[in-house]
Amino acid sequence: MPELPNNSSESMRLSELSLPLYEVVKRQITEAIMLGKLEPGAVLPSEVALAQTYGVAVGTIRRALMDLTNDGLLSRRRKTGTVVTGRKPQHSLRLFFQYFRLHGLDGTLSKSVTTVTAIASAEATSVQGAKLQIEEGAPVVTFHRVRHVDDRPIMHETLTLPRERVPDFPDNPAQVPPLFYLHLLDKYGIRISAIREQIGADLATDADARWLELTLPAAVLTIDEVAYDQMAVPVLISAHRATTANHRYVNEVQ
Repeated sequence: MPELPNNSSESMRLSELSLPLYEVVKRQITEAIMLGKLEPGAVLPSEVALAQTYGVAVGTIRRALMDLTNDGLLSRRRKTGTVVTGRKPQHSLRLFFQYFRLHGLDGTLSKSVTTVTAIASAEATSVQGAKLQIEEGAPVVTFHRVRHVDDRPIMHETLTLPRERVPDFPDNPAQVPPLFYLHLLDKYGIRISAIREQIGADLATDADARWLELTLPAAVLTIDEVAYDQMAVPVLISAHRATTANHRYVNEVQ
């Protein structure tokens, strides 16, 4: 039996955000697919069983499964039932809340594993305050993480948020979920709706060499971003530094 999230307090928090119930179910199933809890070829329970699991109407389940089928994540087979296809869109912020677009040299999407290395509380600098539209010196929380593909570090990044938007942000790096955008929505009601990014190139620093296991001199790709919530308020700034020796950054406009 495939592992599915149930109608837990987490899904209830999502429903409290005035999301349609079918959207809540879609995101729960999508996350299970992304995290490997639903593997390719897995057959989902019947619509009635799913409705009981999620505590919603059968019609709600039917709409969620229809959307996921149209997106290519599921396949409806007459005799078998609803099957996980193993296909994933190249990049869909709307579905996956997974902001990562480095692809292998053969064009395939690289599945990354993130490790948070440090979390710190600080006061916003003038630059951070301007980007986040908060006062200089206002409390912020910053964390650093490294992305690995096939056990090789390919990107390290620093993310900063206003403390007032995430008042009980964890102090333990291990408690920061890998699907961070989904966590912002689930935990704090913050939906990342738009991102503005600046892309450049730079010589690798000593920190880059340490985190990315580079031999200096080397070049790195830099991506500086400001993420906005559903009210067009900046809520997150991040600085990514990546090696592209074996990967390429892909930006898709849909």
